[in-house]
Amino acid sequence: MRKLLAVALFMLPIAAVAADAPALPNYAKTLDEVTAAGETGGPGGSGNAKVQVVTILGDPSKPGPYSQLLKVGAGAKIPAHHHAGDRVGTVLKGTWHFGFGPQFEEDKLKTLPVGSVYTEPSEAPHFAMTAGEPVVVLITGFGPTDTVYENPSDDPTAHK
Repeated sequence: MRKLLAVALFMLPIAAVAADAPALPNYAKTLDEVTAAGETGGPGGSGNAKVQVVTILGDPSKPGPYSQLLKVGAGAKIPAHHHAGDRVGTVLKGTWHFGFGPQFEEDKLKTLPVGSVYTEPSEAPHFAMTAGEPVVVLITGFGPTDTVYENPSDDPTAHK
């Protein structure tokens, strides 16, 4: 009974948020369809020229749930950065190399093949790279989110 009560209490805030959120649209697309279209850019991307952000659902700049695809080209190196809000990543295509820490350290990268899942806890610095193939990662989170580089000189959007 205690376990049931604990689960029910845990689910209450989720149900309250869900009750206030707009209804999900009917949505069914293949990975090829999703990666071929959609809004690009926006919060939660790295700003790296080799990373295209496709927003699938929601608006990551506003409070509420969102889903994005990160389409990352071959040979990308993304320096240490963090985001507001917890996020979960799922590797859909390619091999993603991902690590945690305040600076890019190749020996701390974990190799994540298709089907791998990882977290990006709120404000936790992390970094990533691709090798010889492009990668597609599904990111889900609760906005608003942003991208803040641990070393401001690493921020590619600051040099525009």
